[in-house]
Amino acid sequence: MSVKLLIVALSLCLLQSGIVEGISLSLGDITLFNVNFKTPTFLGRSVAVDSNVRLENDVDPNIQEDSHLNTYSLIKKYGYPAENHTLETDDGYILTLHRIARPGATPVLLVHGLLDSSATWVMMGPNKGLGYLLYDQGYDVWMANVRGNTYSRKHVKYSTHHAKFWDFTFHEMGKHDIPATMDYILNSTGVSQLHYIGHSQGTVVFWIMASEKPEYMDKIILMQGLAPVAFLKHCRSPVVNFLAEWHLSLVLKLIGVHEFLPKNEFISMFNRIICDETTITKEICSNVIFLTTGFDKLQLNETMLPVIVGHSPAGASTKQMQHFGQLNRSGGFRQYDHGWLRNHWIYGTIDPPSYHLENVRAKVALYYGQNDWLAPPEDVEMLNRKLPNVVEKYLVDDKEFNHLDFIWGIDARELLWDRMLEIMRNHENSII
Repeated sequence: MSVKLLIVALSLCLLQSGIVEGISLSLGDITLFNVNFKTPTFLGRSVAVDSNVRLENDVDPNIQEDSHLNTYSLIKKYGYPAENHTLETDDGYILTLHRIARPGATPVLLVHGLLDSSATWVMMGPNKGLGYLLYDQGYDVWMANVRGNTYSRKHVKYSTHHAKFWDFTFHEMGKHDIPATMDYILNSTGVSQLHYIGHSQGTVVFWIMASEKPEYMDKIILMQGLAPVAFLKHCRSPVVNFLAEWHLSLVLKLIGVHEFLPKNEFISMFNRIICDETTITKEICSNVIFLTTGFDKLQLNETMLPVIVGHSPAGASTKQMQHFGQLNRSGGFRQYDHGWLRNHWIYGTIDPPSYHLENVRAKVALYYGQNDWLAPPEDVEMLNRKLPNVVEKYLVDDKEFNHLDFIWGIDARELLWDRMLEIMRNHENSII
C-alpha cells in the first residue's frame, strides 16, 4: 500500500493557504494538476520549481542524488551488476524487470506493493536493502515492475493517455504480469524453479496467479509473503477505510481520472518540501506515512525520507484502488465487482467469484506484524486458514512493526530477513 494516500488532502490545505498559485484541475485523460508557479516560499525557504523540481536545501547530496536515480542507476552506483530487461505480457503491456545479476545462482523474484516499484528493494542502500542482501548471500536477484508503475507504462497499442491503458486492477497483474515475468526469468536462466518474495500487493498477485493459473505453482521453490494481503476485513488504516467508505476511486474513475496519484511537478515539489530531512516538516511526512500503515517511529530512517518520496507514489490505476476498496467493504477475497448486471454477463453470477486460495499449492511462508494496519493479524490468520501449504507463519518480534518496516525498517535484517534467508536455504536443501 502507498505511503502517499494522504498527499491530496494535505495538498489542498496548502492550496487554501495560498502558498501556491496558478493551480488548475482538469479531468479526462490527463493528470490532476497543471501548475504554473510563482516562486513560492515555504517556512522561510525559497523553492525553485522547474521540470526537474529543484529545491534549495541542505539535504545530503548523496541522498538527494539517490532520490532522482532510477533503479538501474541506483544498483550501478553502489557497485552491483545492474541489468534492465523488457518483456511483453500476453495482453500487450510492456514491463521492465531489473536484475542484480549473478548468473548460475538460484533466482529470486521480488514483487513490490501498491504504488511502489522495483526501487523499493534497493533505495535504502547496501546493507539496508533486501535486494542487495539477497545478492550478497549468493542469489540471482530479479525485481518486477507491474503494469502502470514508473517502469511499466507502455503498451503495444495504448498510451497512458488512453483510458483503456488503465483498465486493470491487481487481477490482471496476477493473471498476466507475474506469469510473464516468471517465464522470462526461467527462460533467461535455464532453471525450472525460483524463489518468490512479495510485499503487500506483491502477495495479492501471487494468490491470484495461483487461482487463475495453478500450473505456475510447480515453478516455485518457496513463496515468502511480507505483510501478506488477501482479506481486508479488519484493516485499521483510516486512509484505506476512507477510500472504501467514500468510494473516492469510483468517483475519480467516473469523471475520467484513470490514474491514481500521478507524478507531476506539484506532487513532487510538495513531497520534497514536506519530507526534507532538514526541516521540522519531516515530522508531518513521517506521520502521514504512519497514518496509512501504522505508527513505528523507531524503524523509520527519516534521513532517507527524500529518497522514499523520490520514488513513490510510483503509479496505479483508480480501478485498482477501487478493487481494494471493494475487498475492504465485502470482507472477502474476490474478483472485481462490476455491478450485478455486468457481473452476470462476465462471470455468470450476480456477485463476483471468490479467488481459489486452495490452488496455492506452493510452499508458503507468511510474515506479519502486530502493528500493521493494512495486514493486521486477524486478516493474516484468515488467509492462513485458507492456504493449503503454509510452512511458516511468523509474527515479527516487535510490537510496533508496521506495514513498511518489512522493506524499509532499520532493524528489518535482524528482526526478519536473516530468518527468511535461513528458511530459503532449508527449503532449497529439501529439494536437492
